Amino acid sequence: MGAVELDPILLGLPYDGSSSFMRGPALAPDAVRRVLYRGSGNWTTELGADLDPGLGGWTDAGDLEVPDDPEGAQRAIRGAVGGLKCPIVAIGGDHFVTVPLLAELATRYRDITIVHVDAHPDLYDDLDGNPLSHACPFARIMEAGHASRLVQVGIRCLTAHQQEEADRFGVEIHTAATWDGDLAEVTGDTYLSTDVDGLDPSHAPGVSHHEPGGLTTRQVVGLVHQVAGRADPRLLGE
Repeated sequence: MGAVELDPILLGLPYDGSSSFMRGPALAPDAVRRVLYRGSGNWTTELGADLDPGLGGWTDAGDLEVPDDPEGAQRAIRGAVGGLKCPIVAIGGDHFVTVPLLAELATRYRDITIVHVDAHPDLYDDLDGNPLSHACPFARIMEAGHASRLVQVGIRCLTAHQQEEADRFGVEIHTAATWDGDLAEVTGDTYLSTDVDGLDPSHAPGVSHHEPGGLTTRQVVGLVHQVAGRADPRLLGE
């Protein structure tokens, strides 16, 4: 596999029509940008990369206009992503946005591995009768064959039904209680999906679903470094 030569883009997906408890994730892209561009931080990362937008290397493509219903959201996201040939850093939005993103990326990349940080495995066949809930995206993705491997980290709300689904799809689950910080070997086309509630509520108090005993910011940054540091990975994700 050759190295990725095109610059990545940042794309906001302000959608929360599949949220089950509280609306609000659609506000996240704007909130992230307010922090990103406020000027009080430093664009140089701890690994030495200078991400100053004035130097190029990545582009902020703004927010996609996403309808409020799941079917419309899927069409809009797939249509937008289908026209992009560069790596994408997507900001949701509730976790349902991962379904159309993976569906489109799977038309271009083979044998995608998903590394998924979350408090919840999001593997329900349906939640309250809704198979398009934000609690179901990875069931939809795996049953459609859009990824060949799913590695989940930080899980601490694994119901009996979701354990059955995990067994059915061969999901590799690292709970927050047992994860030692070491990620199993991940190479090739890798999609990184991070739900903010994978972090402990002390690190991310603004989420809709508070689940104590989660990961620290340091642990999640370390995981990202592990994935990005593999030999010639193609890192995709939101």
